[in-house]
Amino acid sequence: MSFGYQVLGFGSGGEAANFIVATGGTETTCGNYKIHTFTGDGTFCVSANCCAGTVDYMVVAGGGGAGDYAGGGGGAGGYRESSGEASGCYTASPLAACVAALAAPVAPYSVTVGGGGTYGSRPGNNQGTNGVDSVFSSITSSGGGGGGGGPPSGGMAGKAGGSGGGGGGFANCLAGGAGNTPPVSPSQGTPGGTTSASPGSSGAGGGGATTAAPPSPYPHSAGCSPGGNGAGTAINPSPCNGTDGPSGPLRYFGGGGSGVNSAGGYGGGGSGNKSPYAGQVNTGGGGGSEKQAGGSGIVIIRYQYQ
Repeated sequence: MSFGYQVLGFGSGGEAANFIVATGGTETTCGNYKIHTFTGDGTFCVSANCCAGTVDYMVVAGGGGAGDYAGGGGGAGGYRESSGEASGCYTASPLAACVAALAAPVAPYSVTVGGGGTYGSRPGNNQGTNGVDSVFSSITSSGGGGGGGGPPSGGMAGKAGGSGGGGGGFANCLAGGAGNTPPVSPSQGTPGGTTSASPGSSGAGGGGATTAAPPSPYPHSAGCSPGGNGAGTAINPSPCNGTDGPSGPLRYFGGGGSGVNSAGGYGGGGSGNKSPYAGQVNTGGGGGSEKQAGGSGIVIIRYQYQ
């Protein structure tokens, strides 16, 4: 005999949520996991989390702008990622090893996606400007350093940032900017390249998330001032293969911008030689010399939802 009722969960009816329930950004699913991608500022709003579930994340800041007049490439925006063990053990960047996921109690969380830095211009200060920080919860990734400028400013060093900007050209031994500034562990980026010890050297490339930029060549016409390489992750794979989502190709973020006559680092870094390639939007790539801006950053959040 039925008594005409059923056991209801909390809220408006039906089962209580067993996992995280949240909204914000562009929402996609991959098997049992939900992914929120923020390409601009927004709010990640957690409305239920009954079992103290945690969220994996990737936070990439805006890349730095390139220097002008044979200037250095912009440094990549800082790259920070958790290990992925909380949401399907997908392939994360080597930078994510042993990095814990974040607690996500019920609350709204502001998300800031940093813009790319602007390129240097003459006359005046030929350095590119730094990218803007990206922020989610307790995680802040620092904007990439602007590339150093060449003459007529007399040559300028690259700026420090998440990854450092490359030293400016047509001068000798102009330092690349320091990476991982301010410092976090594991490191969010690498230094920019230094110009070679000869007047007339090309501007150096900006540092990338995983590799630093090499010194620039001499003479200027020799080219080959690549930016450092970025980091690959499957936190938001495209396409999603399999029921639990660790498959799918890696996507790369945080490549350093090139110096003159070269290519940007793998991961969104802009190519150089006055080419039409700035740092790619929503990759945190550094701008390529000359006159190229850095790419904006991105924030991706992932967790088990069913």
